[in-house]
Amino acid sequence: MTSTDSPDRYALTGRLVSPGRDITKGIIAVEGNRIAFAGDVREFSFFDEAGAFELRESPEGTVIIPGLIDLHCHGAAGGDFPSGDREKIATAIEHLHRSGTTTFLASLVTASRADMLASAAVLSEFAQRGDIAGIHAEGPFLSTARCGAQDPAFLSDPEPDFVDELIDASAGQLRTMTYAPELPGADALLEQLVSQGVVPSLGHTDADASTTAASLSLAREELASAGVDGFTERPTVTHLFNGMPPMHHRAPGPVAVCLEMAAQGKIIVELIADGVHLDPDMVRTMFNLVGADSIALVTDSMAATGLADGTYELGPAEVMVSNGEARLASNGSLAGGTASMLDVLRSTVAAGVDLRDALVSATKVPASVLGLIDEAGRLHQGFAADLLVLDADLGLQQVVRNGKYLL
Repeated sequence: MTSTDSPDRYALTGRLVSPGRDITKGIIAVEGNRIAFAGDVREFSFFDEAGAFELRESPEGTVIIPGLIDLHCHGAAGGDFPSGDREKIATAIEHLHRSGTTTFLASLVTASRADMLASAAVLSEFAQRGDIAGIHAEGPFLSTARCGAQDPAFLSDPEPDFVDELIDASAGQLRTMTYAPELPGADALLEQLVSQGVVPSLGHTDADASTTAASLSLAREELASAGVDGFTERPTVTHLFNGMPPMHHRAPGPVAVCLEMAAQGKIIVELIADGVHLDPDMVRTMFNLVGADSIALVTDSMAATGLADGTYELGPAEVMVSNGEARLASNGSLAGGTASMLDVLRSTVAAGVDLRDALVSATKVPASVLGLIDEAGRLHQGFAADLLVLDADLGLQQVVRNGKYLL
């Protein structure tokens, strides 16, 4: 029997690690595209008295975790999501699924209005098929002083008409948008985004502390009053530390505000814990300071992910990748990441974060942002059958998405 011929009912054994659960001798049963049982192996015989599930014993040391969820991802395997190239986008999606990222947003970058609209329209097709969880727009309403790899030629203050056009082009699949709060019209942008079901994500900003605090508070108010079932009440922060001024004791800037509000459970901060964008000690410190429930681990991955060093595209920009670091060919700025979500998870654990906490930030928290808190990101009965089978060193052995083996 090949992996793609797997029956509708099967059960896997191993250590089950999921937000709120760590079962040493566990078993997870899959029926169709759902988890039918997840618990102690001793309880399974009572659940499956009729022997309806094919039991598949795993090697000693096997760890089973939920499929990983990425809120910030620009591509992989040579495919650039902002390019609008359907074939390469499909290749990138397949690679990401097979590498363990079973749910993710496809991220746009700042480009011409026409290109962003065209790319959003193409990505919406993949979202409507369930291949991706939606679209993230990183720009174009960002700070020119903190644009990073975003092309400053296409940056602008918030434009309500373009937001409407982008939402229409996305066919309702736009889920998050990064914005700089100091730009004129940013407050009105928050109201417009939330009214259309889009979560604001503060980032690529040169704002001072007071502007940051006021904007995040307003975003919280807008989200809380949205009244949409399953909609998060916490705005996010796009890759904290990156694309913003460093914290200084006489000029705390956005970082200090984000740390405080995340520690209070009021916002969610993205961390690119790939060993390049953030020092591992900083990653561990963040988990100790603000807690796993306020962190979303992300990759910011681009087309080079899964491939060798070389020259790649990130939207309209040319990117050089050397030793796994992606930088703009024009000025050397960091231009996305090349790690997978599983790489990020392993790096986070290697930094000294407990696997259970790291998983909260790689599954449960991003699921809450996407309105999937009762659908994905945990090993529980009734949840989507998205799971990774790992060895004792967190090496990938198998990927299951919607109950089907991909690896």
